[in-house]
Amino acid sequence: MDIRIQSTDIDFQQLIEYSLNSILIIEKEGHILYCNKVCLNLLNVATHEEVLYKSWYRFLHPDFHDVFKERLKRVLEEQEAAELIEQRIIRNDGEFIEIEVMSAPYYLGDEVFAQVIIQDITHRKLAEKLLNEGEKLSAIGQIAASIAHEVKNPLTTVKGFLQLLKESRPHSYLDIMETELEKAFNTLQNLLQVSKPDLDDEPFVPIDICKELASLLFLFQGRLYNVEIEMDAIDSKRLIIGKRNLLLKALFNLIKNALEAVEDKGKIKIEHYFDEGYIHIKVSDTGVGIPEEQLKQLGNPFFSTKNEGTGLGLTQVFATIREHRGTISVQSIVGKGTTFHIKLPLN
Repeated sequence: MDIRIQSTDIDFQQLIEYSLNSILIIEKEGHILYCNKVCLNLLNVATHEEVLYKSWYRFLHPDFHDVFKERLKRVLEEQEAAELIEQRIIRNDGEFIEIEVMSAPYYLGDEVFAQVIIQDITHRKLAEKLLNEGEKLSAIGQIAASIAHEVKNPLTTVKGFLQLLKESRPHSYLDIMETELEKAFNTLQNLLQVSKPDLDDEPFVPIDICKELASLLFLFQGRLYNVEIEMDAIDSKRLIIGKRNLLLKALFNLIKNALEAVEDKGKIKIEHYFDEGYIHIKVSDTGVGIPEEQLKQLGNPFFSTKNEGTGLGLTQVFATIREHRGTISVQSIVGKGTTFHIKLPLN
């Protein structure tokens, strides 16, 4: 069957309106003269009236205003296409969206406008971030494992001679030394476990996360006298496939951190729900919070916001979630609290 389409038969307006990319027509002052339907969705507005003849700078992140003005001037005055660059916009609901933008001259009669083509790259940027974080954690883990092995060997020798010394010349100082040495061994063991989680032979099994969370809370009963616990479990019958003990340890560490963050009276909220193929688990506290500049370092071995912490608990959490093809994000406000948000694929 031979079908030939003439250019005169093509409805170019329809092609643009339903393009996979967002398309704008912008005049020299930055006002929007045209916006296709995909762009309405990108900006999270319902009608064209909310966009048309409004300034594009209303949606463009302030960090990119000067860059866009320079590119717009080049397109309109020199009538040259502006190369593809990454920028950021602010949707109508306040959410930041990562985008790629290119601009080209658009001729209408004797006037020249700028045709702006936008592609949403939020998911791509998130994937790149997760890949980079995974590679960074893997590299740190390999270094940490090597150091742990090198330190563990001489400590084992010290422990052996210490035990011989205790048998021949008992002393309270030797007991203290042995206690501190055991702490060092426990730290090394935790470091080895979180740096090489794939060496764990634990099988993947169906896990009822809601049931396991309820069981974990019983372990903290003795510490809940000044902390209110709220559990909001939706879709509680959905199971995930994973390594049960590893996941339980990760959730234990998150709840433990939340409790330790609440210095006086406070509240911890645990949420569980299903959305778009993922089980979501949120652990929120009303504790001291974490400064923004420290959030990116969470999960690194030996980085901790606590005076006596090693950071290995959160390292185990991040490593375990990634091993289960999940993601973890953190939001925090100093003085108000912190929320850890885990997403685990259902299958």
